[in-house]
Amino acid sequence: MIITKKSLARRTFLRGLGTTVALPLLDSMIPALGAATIATKPAVRLAFVYHPVGMIMNRWTPAAEGSAFEFTPTMKALEPFRERLVVLSGLAQVNGRALGDGAGDHAREGATWLTGVHPKKTEGAGIRAGVSADQIAARELGKSTQLGSLELGLESASLAGGCDSGYSCAYTNTVSWRSATTPLPVEVNPRIVFERLFGDGDSTDPEARLAALKDQRSILDYVAGSVDRLETKLGKSDRSKLSEYLEAIRDIERRIQKAEQQNALVKLPVMERPTSIPESFEEYAKLMMDLQVMAFQTDMTRVITLMLGRAGSNRPYRSIGVSDGHHSITHHQNDPVKIANVAKIDAHLVKTFAYFLERLKATPDGDGTLLDHSMILYGSSLSDANAHTHHDLPICLAGGGAGQIKGGRHLRFPKDTPLNNLLLNMLDRAGVPVDQFGDSTGKLPYLSDV
Repeated sequence: MIITKKSLARRTFLRGLGTTVALPLLDSMIPALGAATIATKPAVRLAFVYHPVGMIMNRWTPAAEGSAFEFTPTMKALEPFRERLVVLSGLAQVNGRALGDGAGDHAREGATWLTGVHPKKTEGAGIRAGVSADQIAARELGKSTQLGSLELGLESASLAGGCDSGYSCAYTNTVSWRSATTPLPVEVNPRIVFERLFGDGDSTDPEARLAALKDQRSILDYVAGSVDRLETKLGKSDRSKLSEYLEAIRDIERRIQKAEQQNALVKLPVMERPTSIPESFEEYAKLMMDLQVMAFQTDMTRVITLMLGRAGSNRPYRSIGVSDGHHSITHHQNDPVKIANVAKIDAHLVKTFAYFLERLKATPDGDGTLLDHSMILYGSSLSDANAHTHHDLPICLAGGGAGQIKGGRHLRFPKDTPLNNLLLNMLDRAGVPVDQFGDSTGKLPYLSDV
């Protein structure tokens, strides 16, 4: 056998009639000799998954610290990922407090989660918060990817104007800020996300893309010739990987098309149009999370934020027997029935998050998996929503960070330790060192070792 250093380019695309499909990391992309170590150095991905409206904290926080902790009822769904999970208690976003501005804690929970900056209280012009951690990462990591970042959500944005006690809806609709005055809108339509990842260029115009696809034909039909040519260059293992990957794309296409067909039958108000959002929250969340996994798998982006709901979300969860709005019942005033229902929602959202971790764990990436090579922050900038507290936040960090995070532990820090300290750690381990961020006081100890 003759060994050469030839390999497929890491950024290999399948092309056809203006359609491009990025490929995951294949064995054929790794040179056979000396450059292999460099080629297989894993890219670190960052994801930030936002849990709205705080939690019932005594159902979330483990009693024991260190490696002996047990999973509480709320976080039970995360137990299969124990060795890739760090639970962090004692962290705070003190700038989410009123600080003389009065009510508006839900607007502040959204605006401060990834910025650590107290937002200006205004319903109109002059909104101001701070650059969010995901966008600091995107500026640097986006130099190596087609998309700097993806900002996704599972609940449509509120209208413009005020949404919370004198605060603009801009503060509740997103957790991502490109600059102190530029909030980034979240995308809630999986069709548009799909087109951004697999369509022509960076277009987000669904009507133009649908017309190009001619009666809902699969985009893979347009790259069939490119697939055939590529397969002749691949070994058996890579052909199998490629086949599985392309089938995953087809599956997502089918699910989006099914949702579009379902929504087309729903009578909507005249000013609205059907969207490709699945009817159930669970199907919707899984579809959006599968798209995120593909975005990481193909290295289209290394930075993603996902809002499970808007800050202050009042979505009901009828599939688990909760018909009252989420926000409404968090003001439980110690009513045991309401507390139990909020805890149900908390556990359901954590279970939804666990699906994302499961998909990352099941997706190979170089010498490990996407979960091994990612850091995923889960939590909120609000803890007890009944009391509107912004300290002792519900926070966990999942993923191995390419060997830089030691999991299987519950770490407790002194009260009011800035959450921004943890964000400094994440940025540093992603190759984006920052000396100071928001109200940070320095990086957290113990993440890599005890």
